[in-house]
Amino acid sequence: AETAETDEERAKELLRPVSRSIKKALGDMYYTTRENETMEEAVVRLLVKNKLTVTTVESCTGGMIASKIVNVAGASEVFNQGFVTYSNKAKLKKYGAVSEPTAREMAAGGAEEADAEAAVAVTGIAGPDGGTDEKPVGLVYIACCLNGDVTVEECHFHGSRTEIREQSAMEALDLLRRCILKNCG
Repeated sequence: AETAETDEERAKELLRPVSRSIKKALGDMYYTTRENETMEEAVVRLLVKNKLTVTTVESCTGGMIASKIVNVAGASEVFNQGFVTYSNKAKLKKYGAVSEPTAREMAAGGAEEADAEAAVAVTGIAGPDGGTDEKPVGLVYIACCLNGDVTVEECHFHGSRTEIREQSAMEALDLLRRCILKNCG
């Protein structure tokens, strides 16, 4: 008679090829196969594995990304500091506070200032006020700088101020995760 342990081992063995096929089909769209692992735990695990340090440069998220990272045990290995640049005066005037060039500059400047290999930056309009036809509430630019290479995403989120900030923070962590996977394997 087989024991429960051998049944579990056999089940895992049978699922391995299925798991590999799912991972291959989804590419970088899945973030973990570990039960109950949060996005921030997956990101910290990747940072540690690849011996990378990260900083955050946040506007509309107001420190939320940094907070998520430091909630993870062992985050001090990869996270030394974060920046909150909330006022428009602290951001680029030429393109406007909420723009692709501003997000790009925030990420590159943050990485340089913190002497970190990676930086994730967010600038956007969380609402309920401040939106225009050209730049509506929910417009958020997220940038990731990894070893000097900057990737920027334009996002359009919906919901309350809190929901837009939360979506922005999660997307920023996900962009960081995808950039690490792309550049570090």
